Amino acid sequence: MKNVILLIIIILAGCSAKPYIVSYAEEFEGSGQNEVYVVSHGWHTGFVIPAPEIQGVIPELEQRFGDTPYIEFGWGDKGFYQAKETTSGLTLRAIFWPTESVVHSVAVPQKVEEYFSNSEVAKLCLSDGELSALIGFISRSFFRDKSGNLLELQKGIYGDSQFYSGVGDFYLMNTCNRWTAKGLKSIGMDISPTLKLTAGSVMNYLTKANIALTIESTRTC
Repeated sequence: MKNVILLIIIILAGCSAKPYIVSYAEEFEGSGQNEVYVVSHGWHTGFVIPAPEIQGVIPELEQRFGDTPYIEFGWGDKGFYQAKETTSGLTLRAIFWPTESVVHSVAVPQKVEEYFSNSEVAKLCLSDGELSALIGFISRSFFRDKSGNLLELQKGIYGDSQFYSGVGDFYLMNTCNRWTAKGLKSIGMDISPTLKLTAGSVMNYLTKANIALTIESTRTC
């Protein structure tokens, strides 16, 4: 029985799940001028993107957040992520049963390292092509209705933030941290998202990476 369960987990882990990785032909160099951040909140990771660039692709974000230098994005389970109080039932349902997803968007009005001073922050220096690929991946994580509109949900969980309906189902082998890993894969990083299911596994990969990757917050791109 244990072998059967392990086999099922391996099969599920290997399955392609939405949102899909964006195909980027170039190998990641990490020597560009665009500052992008990966933030770990302990159990959850997400991206912080220069606002003007992604607002150009998703104008609704400019309407919602206006003039802000950065926006943080995270993807996760609709019920668990939005819950004011988490319960064991919500947790188990999010882990073991495919559930709808949301994208959490947060205006970051100051230096990223200062705004997330209690979180682990990794800085990436992306080329224009790498940034475009990452923005493409994030934009495809938002659900759009038949008219092409984003589906705005409730306010976010901190700061000036907003939940939107997401693309894809959240479950044990398709977590918020695998979503971050798929974003990194989309910019050409040599990362396997399959088992990047925890925040620690994502940040450990970034720490060990040596392709012009900047963890030091004081260094600029």
